[in-house]
Amino acid sequence: MNNTEQWKRDGFKGETMIVLPTESFQDYVEHPQVRRLYLTDVGFFPRAEHHYRERKDGIEEYILIYCTEGSGFIVVDGKEYILHENEAFCIPQYHGHRYYACEDDPWSILWVHFKGEDIKYFPLQECNVISFSSQNATNRMLFLFELLFRVLEANYTLGNFIYISQVLSLILAETYDREKHNTTLEQNKHVTNVVRFMYKHLEENLTLEEVAAEFELSKSYLNAIFQKYTQHAPMDFFINIKMKSACRLLKTTDLYIYEVAQKLGYGDQYYFSRIFKKVVGISPKAYKNGDYFHYKE
Repeated sequence: MNNTEQWKRDGFKGETMIVLPTESFQDYVEHPQVRRLYLTDVGFFPRAEHHYRERKDGIEEYILIYCTEGSGFIVVDGKEYILHENEAFCIPQYHGHRYYACEDDPWSILWVHFKGEDIKYFPLQECNVISFSSQNATNRMLFLFELLFRVLEANYTLGNFIYISQVLSLILAETYDREKHNTTLEQNKHVTNVVRFMYKHLEENLTLEEVAAEFELSKSYLNAIFQKYTQHAPMDFFINIKMKSACRLLKTTDLYIYEVAQKLGYGDQYYFSRIFKKVVGISPKAYKNGDYFHYKE
């Protein structure tokens, strides 16, 4: 980033920024309906030219940034993400970060700092850019933030704290839980591509980390879509197709069992045999010599 001295932290024409004095209303914060999820700060920075913020050690709240126009950059633990119009990103608590507006097309952002007991139910540690591909989804996000501002400008009552907590929960649900436009198609594409990748690398001992990194997907997302479409975890699926290939090689070639094992990336024949028996139900030797042509998954 060039000309760092030109960047500024905040102070934009038309900005809105509200800090909720949670320390002064600790009884409200500890209420069962509030402590689950509550915000500490919320704001809107329109066309935030030269906007820059850096926190080397992070902060105790999570930070959700929703870009309404323009673009900007977010760096978390040294990895850079680009945020465009109608995209959101959550910076996890206690993670060093910085974020700044694009020089040529500075972003407008809605943002909120929050914490609470229910954060564990959202994938806030994964650092994914979330896209809102429909106008309806965009309108819902704008409406929900508008609700926050409206209520925060009213009196500090327990009822309003509860209401704010519920609206914040809806914002996170809209971001992470609501089915996005074309999500199913995108998930199918990811599963298809990963399965093809697995078939091309049957001779290797792939790990979940390697597969996820190859397709730039989080491990939890990869697990979720495989369970949804194949009823298997990714690496269980990989082992299953390895064993199907082993069955084919045992029946259609003269390869010894140790040679089949080597072809499928297993240097230890006995380990291969244990995996084979666990998946197929019988030993490789019994399968090769018996009247078996498939196994039931």
